[in-house]
Amino acid sequence: MIRRDPKVMTVDEVCEYLRVPKSSLYRLAQTGKIPCQKVGKHWRFHREAIDKWLKEGQRD
Repeated sequence: MIRRDPKVMTVDEVCEYLRVPKSSLYRLAQTGKIPCQKVGKHWRFHREAIDKWLKEGQRD
């Protein structure tokens, strides 16, 4: 059973959430520009951290 809004997201889930290509997300992750962590060979993203990152990046 797949949860609708998981607390921890995969690359595919974040790509869909942010509407960006995988190549862009990998580049952001590898350069440390997006909050994430690597678990073994896999990148994982906390939804709350992504939401905070998006809000902090907004320009008034």
